[in-house]
Amino acid sequence: MTKIIAINAGSSSLKFQLFDMPEEKVITKGIVERIGLAHAVFTIVVKGEKRTKELEIPNHEVAVQLLLNELTAHEIIAELDEIVGVGHRVVHGGEDFSQSVLITDEVIDKISKLSDLAPLHNPANLTGILAFKRVLPDVPAVAVFDTAFHQSMPESSYLYSLPYSYYTEYGIRKYGFHGTSHKYVSERAAELLGRPLEQLRLISCHLGNGASIAAIEGGKSIDTSMGFTPLAGVTMGTRSGDIDPALIPFIMQKTEKSADEVLDVLNKQSGMLGVTGFSSDLRDIEMAAEEGNDRAELALEIFANHIHKYIGSYAAKMYGVDAIIFTAGIGENSDVVRERVLRGLEFMGVYWDPALNKVRGREAFINYPHSPVKVIIIPTNEEVMIARDTIELIS
Repeated sequence: MTKIIAINAGSSSLKFQLFDMPEEKVITKGIVERIGLAHAVFTIVVKGEKRTKELEIPNHEVAVQLLLNELTAHEIIAELDEIVGVGHRVVHGGEDFSQSVLITDEVIDKISKLSDLAPLHNPANLTGILAFKRVLPDVPAVAVFDTAFHQSMPESSYLYSLPYSYYTEYGIRKYGFHGTSHKYVSERAAELLGRPLEQLRLISCHLGNGASIAAIEGGKSIDTSMGFTPLAGVTMGTRSGDIDPALIPFIMQKTEKSADEVLDVLNKQSGMLGVTGFSSDLRDIEMAAEEGNDRAELALEIFANHIHKYIGSYAAKMYGVDAIIFTAGIGENSDVVRERVLRGLEFMGVYWDPALNKVRGREAFINYPHSPVKVIIIPTNEEVMIARDTIELIS
């Protein structure tokens, strides 16, 4: 057995999962929240039981040390040297990283420089990397990039219709996100379909509070809905998705907000929250729609309509589709959203069963057996992808 820990560090949080590899057995998992703030919270699963305590955790290095101490204190591991690799989620790899890599000083420097492209995420991811490097200096670490999977997109997919020098000088292009999730579910879909991934045309719908759609042909991403940032694409919980760019100066003029303030509105006050006026949580919105709230109903229709359009577009781009995948919190659990997205796709060979669609949070085919296009629910597992890449690279 080889123990690998998968880490997802945020600006004030640290999620973790400890795996036995290559069996991919989860030994424990948990999260440290409110790092650097008052009343930080540490949660860990011990023998199937969730244990939580509140304490002061001033920085990520203290959080890492606490996590490692808890692993030995609860006898989850006997010694720290049982951990032979640390895999870190990194949001943005730009064009520098088309696959996961062993972390070196050069890699750390590149991740830091890419913070211009992901100012909210890369510095936080880097904080986790450096904290583990200080506490476990001799354990090899691997960076797994959200953007890497989409580096296979052709220029016609990733370039914007802007002066070409903007791309060559400033790196302005579509990067795409959720790549680790899209890669995982596409590989799992091939297993479930019993067909080589290289022969498949898949459309992956990662639907959570953040949402993106990916066209995957032959196991490679050829297009995706998110763009230069995770703000583009479909409507999301609080993000607007695609809008006319001329709206930004128009809103600035009308509201006297700065460009940064308008971007804050587009990222944090728009999407389904903006349309409903009361929530970005799909469960609240579905309940309100059932009770006759018109704006909740409208938010659901806008959300589903955007996804529906991307599916049609990507099916056309790949000259057909073999399977549509739903994953992440909403994709895995909301039969209401899936129904609205799939409604009307019969013209392209999507025949789905309303009875089979009444499923939550588990793998399932929800298409009729005769449907040329299969529809599959696949719970995503980004952490196991991090563990897989880590064990492969350190081996």
